[in-house]
Amino acid sequence: MNAHCERVIGTLRRELLDHILITGESHAREVLKTCEDHYNRHRPHQARDQLPLEAQQHPAAVHDLAAHRVLRTRIFGGLVNEYRQAA
Repeated sequence: MNAHCERVIGTLRRELLDHILITGESHAREVLKTCEDHYNRHRPHQARDQLPLEAQQHPAAVHDLAAHRVLRTRIFGGLVNEYRQAA
């Protein structure tokens, strides 16, 4: 169990805490909640064939990129970007 905890702490430190100055407990909770949401719903994982943890299947392939717009959501002030197809 210790190895799993060290892995999570290392991921948080490398991807988040090395780039953001935490100003208090409420700010830390807000940042960690946002990080948890990104990690579980958007970030690809190699063990799941590049699917996020909460995804059930790959999204449909888009071939005509001119017909579809891509929207970017900036997480942590642009430290992380999430992309999705516009409706």
